[in-house]
Amino acid sequence: MILNTGNRTDIPAFYSEWFMNRIHEGFVMVRNPYYPTQIIKYSLDPKVIDCLIFCTKNPTPMIEHLNELNDFNQLWFVTITPYASDIEPNVINKYDVIEATKQLSKHLGKNCVEWRYDPIFINERYTKEYHKRAFHKIARELSGYISEVVISFIDLYPKTIKNFPEVKAVSKEDQEELSIEFSKIAQAYDFKMRTCLEDSSLSKYGINTNGCMTQDVIERAIGKSLKIKKNIQTRQGCKCLLGNDIGVYNTCGHLCKYCYANFSKELVIKNMKNHNPMSPLLIGDIQKEDIIKESKQESWLIE
Repeated sequence: MILNTGNRTDIPAFYSEWFMNRIHEGFVMVRNPYYPTQIIKYSLDPKVIDCLIFCTKNPTPMIEHLNELNDFNQLWFVTITPYASDIEPNVINKYDVIEATKQLSKHLGKNCVEWRYDPIFINERYTKEYHKRAFHKIARELSGYISEVVISFIDLYPKTIKNFPEVKAVSKEDQEELSIEFSKIAQAYDFKMRTCLEDSSLSKYGINTNGCMTQDVIERAIGKSLKIKKNIQTRQGCKCLLGNDIGVYNTCGHLCKYCYANFSKELVIKNMKNHNPMSPLLIGDIQKEDIIKESKQESWLIE
């Protein structure tokens, strides 16, 4: 099975102590976001977890723990974007993120670390030319440390519109212009490029539009083949393996204006205050009315 940590929040950046406590105790519990009294218990056993997937804007707190995770296959997606504190108020200095990404690559190998440049939006400050320069600069820094980069253009989900009302969708023409330029830069630095749920028409520019966390991406990272019995799509047209996530919505302290997972700053602050690093749950503790079910876990590796 694949265990995801980062589709709902950024565990490495804000909850690394909790996560390592879970690793040491050998299990983790997750509330169902739609039925809060239902809890799933996952065994954190590398014999059944074929890959741990992390998504983060700051892997730095986890670097010191990498040796403790050596028994697990891992795939890291590190988001490095060109936005300043007006958009990403609590993201650390981008050069520190780049340095941590390099350390991940040295430890795990460049097939296990992918750079995400997303979401992309355009305004008076973050123009197309700004993006072209920024993408080139980051690509140059990461050259030799990663083998793939993932891009996507901003999606106007209700949460995003609420928290970032002035943002606009990127036109098809602007998407194509940036994709062409990014593809040229990626090729120059020997990166392959993927999109996250974007129009397949971008494939004519040498970009893989099949998805970002697909089976083939994971297999390349772990160096083994998988036999996936069933993949439930979380978004229409998405082929990525996004189930079994141990994160919680409305808990990411980066508070990026474009965030897809946070509804409001106030709710995030409230939830983060309810975090107990010793609890089996990311937020809060087990209650007497909770119903705990063991997850049916099995390895998908083809031996």
